[in-house]
Amino acid sequence: MVVVLVIAFFIFANLYTDVLWFSQVGYLNVLTTGWFGGTTMFFIGFLAMAVPLWLCMFLAYRLRPVYAKLDPGVGRYQQVVEPLRRLATYGIPVLFGLFAGAASASRWQTAALWLNGVPAGKTDPQFHLDVSFYMFALPFYRSIVAFMSAVTIIALLATIATSYLYGSVRVAGREVRISRAARVQIAVIAAFYLLLQAISIWLDRYASVTDSTVDGRVNGAAYTDVTATIPGRAILAGIAVLVALLFVLTAFIGRWRYPLVGTALLIVSAIIVGVIYPWGVQKLVVAPSEKTVESPYISRSIDSTRQAFDVNNVKVSTYDAKTDAKQGALRQDADTTASIRILDPAVVSGAFAQLQQFRQYYGFNSTLDVDRYTIDGKEQDSVVAVRELHQSGLGSSGKYNETFVYTHGYGLVAAYGNKRQSDGQPDFFESGIPTSGKLGDYQPRVYFGEDSPKYSIVGAPASSKPIELDYPAGSGGQQATYSTYTGNGGPKLDNLFTRLAYALKFQDEQFVLSDAVNNDSQVLYNRDPRSRVQQVAPYLKLDSDPYPSVVNGHIVWIVDGYTTSNEYPYSQEVSYGDAISDSQNASSLGLDNINYIRNSVKATVDAYTGKVTLYAWDASDPVLKTWEKIYPNTVKPMSDMSGALMSHVRYPTDLFKVQRDILARYHVTDPGAFFSNTDAWQVSPDPSGDTESQQPPYYLTMQMPGQSSPEFSIYTTYIPQSTSSSNRSILKGYLAVDSNAGKTAGKKSADYGTLRLLRLPSDDTIPGPGQVQNNFDSDPSVSAALNLLRQGSTKVINGNLLTLPVGGGLLYVEPVYIQSSGSTSYPLLQKVLVAFGDKIAFEDTLDGALDVLFGGDSGATAGDTGAGSSDTGGSGSTGGSSDTGGSGSGSGSSATSTENQQLQAALDDAKQALADRETALKAGDWAAYGVADARLKKDIAAALAASQAIDKQSSGSSSSSGSK
Repeated sequence: MVVVLVIAFFIFANLYTDVLWFSQVGYLNVLTTGWFGGTTMFFIGFLAMAVPLWLCMFLAYRLRPVYAKLDPGVGRYQQVVEPLRRLATYGIPVLFGLFAGAASASRWQTAALWLNGVPAGKTDPQFHLDVSFYMFALPFYRSIVAFMSAVTIIALLATIATSYLYGSVRVAGREVRISRAARVQIAVIAAFYLLLQAISIWLDRYASVTDSTVDGRVNGAAYTDVTATIPGRAILAGIAVLVALLFVLTAFIGRWRYPLVGTALLIVSAIIVGVIYPWGVQKLVVAPSEKTVESPYISRSIDSTRQAFDVNNVKVSTYDAKTDAKQGALRQDADTTASIRILDPAVVSGAFAQLQQFRQYYGFNSTLDVDRYTIDGKEQDSVVAVRELHQSGLGSSGKYNETFVYTHGYGLVAAYGNKRQSDGQPDFFESGIPTSGKLGDYQPRVYFGEDSPKYSIVGAPASSKPIELDYPAGSGGQQATYSTYTGNGGPKLDNLFTRLAYALKFQDEQFVLSDAVNNDSQVLYNRDPRSRVQQVAPYLKLDSDPYPSVVNGHIVWIVDGYTTSNEYPYSQEVSYGDAISDSQNASSLGLDNINYIRNSVKATVDAYTGKVTLYAWDASDPVLKTWEKIYPNTVKPMSDMSGALMSHVRYPTDLFKVQRDILARYHVTDPGAFFSNTDAWQVSPDPSGDTESQQPPYYLTMQMPGQSSPEFSIYTTYIPQSTSSSNRSILKGYLAVDSNAGKTAGKKSADYGTLRLLRLPSDDTIPGPGQVQNNFDSDPSVSAALNLLRQGSTKVINGNLLTLPVGGGLLYVEPVYIQSSGSTSYPLLQKVLVAFGDKIAFEDTLDGALDVLFGGDSGATAGDTGAGSSDTGGSGSTGGSSDTGGSGSGSGSSATSTENQQLQAALDDAKQALADRETALKAGDWAAYGVADARLKKDIAAALAASQAIDKQSSGSSSSSGSK
């Protein structure tokens, strides 16, 4: 009994703390709606199973023959069962009812969607029903039929078993004798079961339009389905009704021959009408002329898929990309080139950590986020990160410190995306502890983040000495600065019972025993932004990349939420986890197939207070409208969004990944071309990372063809779909979407979400990212310079390879980072690789590389010149044999010994400068590092100059020799 009470209290403690948490966060109705829905469906399922089962067993016993002669074996079974009959009569239905109730409770959302379903305003092309019927009603109807079929089968088996035990059904040799009462009961149950199967078969007709095929050519009902399967199912449903009537007839006349013959007819019909006839149509009609016959249904699939994934309005244009890098070609794209983000958020986390971490218990995510801020009147792409608390860096600090002292991170760090310091460090415009920079005053404390502790107890009275550590420094000679949490981020621990409940929940006695807990204390948990939003909006699928922004004086996490379905008629089904996987995001396993998605909700989580706010971003979405009816007053209208928040909203990453996956095939709208699959694409593998995975999409401010000015966008590239025989890494398509929602409160800009697809002509052979990376790696001049940089223990890191449609062609930009092998080393941006057509440049700055590439006057004003000008010196290592003006450097052997000595001396000096730079880097002596780095650049330039002089002399010697 004591054990039961303890278990009951543990369960109650969890329920009680859930109520406290949801009440505090302001979404208690989400919890209570789930409880009410689950409980209601449990009792419905319990009664729907238990009552019919009990009734059937009761009637079978009550209507048994009084003087039935039982077989000896059956009599022995009856003697064993009879003492337990009453218990079994009630116990068996209750047991099955519990299982049925639990199964029904888990499906309460299906019933809620049916009850609250909102019309979508679009109809399917086959049955001309609103698509909401397929997304909300049909799944419920089919689950009800399946549940009732299971109940009927169990009831039928229980009836037969009871009737057999008590003599209503007897087997005498080859003869089966059934009493009149048992006959009526069994026949009626069988008739009801067949009626259910008729309904199930009829509903399967509608389900045919939501089926996806393996090859993806036709999703939903194709020619065979429409002409054979759907009519065949209607016929089978009618036959099933007829057989059900024959069972009813048997209940009255006692002839089992009729329903048995009818059942046999149903089985034969199912084989002929349901299998053989559709097979014949497929083989004899469809297969010989499949492309022609399936064309109308392929059109249905294309149209529905593009609508379901919201890519039906993509703006497609042909882009006849140039390959000649002419002088001044980028002049019209100066704003775009000035905004090119040379800081790679997937690489510079180490630099952020070393320069801005300050203590081992602070840290940043391995991949940082891209945002934009208006700095000095100009919108600026930025790489941002929150300085979060990593308790793993505390060592064995003790439970008290982990719970009461180290409770939060501190500050947001932001760097210019298109700039760097002269030594290659990020150029921060918001940094330090305490925070300072261009973002003004804001609440820097981060109590809710992606790496926050599981729970913390905060909020001691302000009159007492604060114990929550802000940062390890202070004014007046203090070694640390402390604060007291004044927000409303967690349930109050204002009574003993609540403290005891949380002590049980977290298995921590400090809730009850510590003197640091008082009536003003709060417990903060569920602190990850995604987890927090998921708790209050369980119907949403959340984007994998929440990002922080400073909005109205607070750091807020912005989380994109999606409503999805896998029941949209004629739409292609895809795996959500596979679609969003790339070199930076591993594929997630699970049953996550979808064929409909909308970015219906933008959510924010305040990093200090933990407040969760849901905004209806796509108010026309029928799925969101339905959930808003289920959870009323939980989602605010978009009109409540401030202009400051709107300025940081962006087009979500995961939605774009899903859409680019769809458009890889569904950019083709002609049924014949789609069927032949001659123009299928794929996303380019990541050339600067895991080449087995897709290249992630990148955020950039750029001006696409057709746009009047540069806009913050996210883009991806396409190459031909690989086959077993070929994998041509040439560019076929370029997809970008306007991601700037504007700055108007409550209203997104007209161009936000506009998908623009550049289709390259089929006869163009513009190199794709993989081919460009290969050209970079194989270029002799680039390889020579990188090999020098790799000497010793230094490694070279390729940053993200960006692709931009500028200058009438496609410009590739890749930052190159250098990092030593020391434990405290971090990547420094030292070089920039640029390609246009077949020409390559490799310089210290983007401006320098563009000028080399475009003949000294690119017409661009790249953003890294100001910060990088102090380290450019000379021209650096110029890029590649393909852009040297056709001088044709040879490798003759007639160079003078003096010039060879100069080359060797320059290489020796470069090697020594590299060693000196690495020593300075390990020692943290940045002054010495800068001197050594400047020497290295000078020595590399001298070595290249000597090498070119040798080449010219060799070439001249060869010409002179030839003239003789």
